[in-house]
Amino acid sequence: MGLLPGQFWDTWDSYIEWSLDLGLPGLGILSFTEAVIQPIPPEALTLPMYLDAQGEPMELFLIWLIVTLTSVAGAVLGWWLGKVLGRNFAERFINRKHIVRLDNLIDRYGSAGIFIAALSPIPYKALAWIAGMGEMDKRQFIIAGLWGRGLRFGIQGIVIGVWGDQLLNLLSNPLIWAILTVVSLVAFLPAIRWWDSLLEEEE
Repeated sequence: MGLLPGQFWDTWDSYIEWSLDLGLPGLGILSFTEAVIQPIPPEALTLPMYLDAQGEPMELFLIWLIVTLTSVAGAVLGWWLGKVLGRNFAERFINRKHIVRLDNLIDRYGSAGIFIAALSPIPYKALAWIAGMGEMDKRQFIIAGLWGRGLRFGIQGIVIGVWGDQLLNLLSNPLIWAILTVVSLVAFLPAIRWWDSLLEEEE
């Protein structure tokens, strides 16, 4: 019998708490496994850890270094699994529409597509599998992932590590939420159209 939705999230909450209790090793474990198979993004740990490390440059650097390297290492494992197990196995677990989109992303943009996925909310682990299935050059895959993941987590570390408390105060203002909502719509609507266009090209 499968887990009920409430039990499912309780399980992942327990996993987050367990990882957080371990500190930097726990961050590495969560980041690595997220890039291979599990759904919890590293931000579940990096954001509170960055907040706690405000004003501590070395600690902020270590958080950034560990989350970046372990995330890319997990993606390399995903790349290898995709290469070894192939498309038929991946289609059991990844929605075919996602596979088509990510195939097109790699075909059109190559290593830049990996950078886009590593930086954005695009499922990095799924793209890693598909890059391996297509036998994308591993060196290019790793370099693009390091740049994308490093930039993503680095921006978070700089912004939260320097202005974390001020940001929390700003977010308590309803006007700021209204502005963020408008900005998000302006930014994400073209992104959604672009994401859908990756599927349309295949059809």
